Amino acid sequence: MRPPYPPPAGRSAELRRRFAEEARCERPDLSTLCLLIGAVADGTLDDAGMDAVQVELDRLAGELPYRPGSPQAWALALRELLGGRYGFHGVSDDYQRLESSLLHEVLRRRRGLPILVSVVWMEVARRAGAPVYGVALPGHFVVGFGEAGVGPGQVLADPFDEGRVLSGADAELLVAGATGAALDASMLTPAGTLDVVLRILNNVRAWAMARPERSDVALWAVDLALLLPSHAARLRYERALLLVQRGEFSAGAGELEAYADVVGAVDEGAAARVRGEAFAARAMLN
Repeated sequence: MRPPYPPPAGRSAELRRRFAEEARCERPDLSTLCLLIGAVADGTLDDAGMDAVQVELDRLAGELPYRPGSPQAWALALRELLGGRYGFHGVSDDYQRLESSLLHEVLRRRRGLPILVSVVWMEVARRAGAPVYGVALPGHFVVGFGEAGVGPGQVLADPFDEGRVLSGADAELLVAGATGAALDASMLTPAGTLDVVLRILNNVRAWAMARPERSDVALWAVDLALLLPSHAARLRYERALLLVQRGEFSAGAGELEAYADVVGAVDEGAAARVRGEAFAARAMLN
């Protein structure tokens, strides 16, 4: 499959407006935000295609045979449906594919990054009435059912591994493998919708940063992250560097100078270095 390319400028601007509007809702919708990311990434995904994804998630939820009463039963039912019958999972090669971060492609291929396969699980389970939420373990996203936190009230499942239900030892191994640290109860709290979206965008940025020829992807991922109500100020610096990398020297220099003004309030030395980068970017115009 060809790498996805973004839609025309007018369509992209409209999608970004809708993304910002949804992100600022009182209760932002995870599937909608993920589909808007997908549409910004892939010009072939139109509104009808986004609606079709929502319909498919509804259909999958309708295939759950009953409403299980316990978190364990919910986890097993989702594992049987999505991991077993439909084969949703992930493999190491998925980390090398941009479509592994796009919900419509993950639903089509039934493969993707841990966080996107988890989004499928969460959206199907939520529609069926499950007490489900995302759990952003360091280095590996999973889903939780029932009460959050360490204890018998919470059941964790790993959709990337076809929905394997995790024991406490399994979760400890995942965290230790990613960070070398011990599992802490704070790691098991539910991830908010916007936290999930930001983590998805961070994955897209990481994919693009490893491929300098796809600076277009890095730029739209940063732009969407900046539309979230809360974001790191350093994203402005990252955006400025991307503009310079893409040959937009004047725009990049302007953003570097604006970032330097912000940084200067707390670290004048760092601000001076950024202003030097802005000067060097402007010099490339000559």
